[in-house]
Amino acid sequence: MGLRDRFSGFLARQVEKRGLIEDSLGGSVRLNGWFANDENILYSSDVYELLQDISNQITLAQVVVEDRETGKDITNHPILKVLRNPNKYLTGTEFMKLMVNTYLVEGEVYPFYTGKEIHIVSNVDTELDSNLEEHFKINGTEIPSTMIRHIKNIGLNHLEGVGVKLLGKDTLEGVMSAEKVLTDKYRKGGILAFLLKLDAHINPKNGAQSILINSILDQLEGIDDSRTIKLIPLGKGYEISDLKSPIDDSKNLSYLNVYKKDLGKFLNIDVDTYRSMLKTDLEKAMMYLYNKSVKPIMQNFEDHLSLLFFGPNSNLRLKFKVNILDFVTYSTKTNIAYNLVRTMITTPDDSREMLGFDRLFTEESMKLYISKDLIAGEDINKATDDSLKGGEEGGQAKGDSDT
Repeated sequence: MGLRDRFSGFLARQVEKRGLIEDSLGGSVRLNGWFANDENILYSSDVYELLQDISNQITLAQVVVEDRETGKDITNHPILKVLRNPNKYLTGTEFMKLMVNTYLVEGEVYPFYTGKEIHIVSNVDTELDSNLEEHFKINGTEIPSTMIRHIKNIGLNHLEGVGVKLLGKDTLEGVMSAEKVLTDKYRKGGILAFLLKLDAHINPKNGAQSILINSILDQLEGIDDSRTIKLIPLGKGYEISDLKSPIDDSKNLSYLNVYKKDLGKFLNIDVDTYRSMLKTDLEKAMMYLYNKSVKPIMQNFEDHLSLLFFGPNSNLRLKFKVNILDFVTYSTKTNIAYNLVRTMITTPDDSREMLGFDRLFTEESMKLYISKDLIAGEDINKATDDSLKGGEEGGQAKGDSDT
């Protein structure tokens, strides 16, 4: 756990202690707080959904090495094997999702390349020297700048990135508190509040009174399920009446309806626009997500990972290629594949792969075929040419025989 995490935890504990009210009878009221940190920030369903949509699209992207000198893609470069198997504890998919989610939540992420494996490291201290070169330290150990990159979501600071945890701190804590209150209420079958009425004043020095009140409170606090029935015998002067739950569902839901959508702006997404597109046109929604959020992130990743793997003087560059057709319906893919073949844009193997089948890699399947309409037109033209050619040859032969 880093210094920042320990300090945040310390503050949380201090605030909670101040909210703990104890009286002579042992009752307590605990501060209802919910602090946004790495462990619970994904508990907010809207944040989790948007992070998943963004990280999934980047994870599904095809990563290639582009040779900028020739303009060709290299699909079998050794670096691509490293990205597919980054280390012994993460797969390529897990590594990519971790890198994207850390970047979005924290605002910065540190990929560390050993020459054989790539890792995401935390608790990194950075500073610029007098030559404006960035230095990296992990637990006091300096890491060569050629082995690590600092990928930042830039705000107004060139040394630190800004993420959802910082940008949406107040909104997140409010949303998570409201969600937790409602969840806890119905998880326990609805919160029941009771009022214990006494004819006599509570006297902390009255041992018998304290024992009786504590016993009643223990019975009431033990009601944690709506199906639980408690029988509590009371003496003269004691009465229990139920109170209305202090949690107002309608107010909490109204708050969530407003502020849960507000979280999308910290990921550069208008939640209402995005969800309406998802209902009517999935491809349009994915393009909206791609252009608004995914594309800038991939551009930043390409820049940093290219420098990490190839250095500043190489012609090679890492490229992320998203196939938007992954997000369209099967019937749409079928129509596209059919039209592509007819218009000579692709080969049968390309169409098979688009539809989810393996390429055949035969001579026929890799050919670029002409559509039937064009073939028919060519056949007619060929027949006409042969006819004319035959007439000319016949006339020439007849002339020769006459001669």
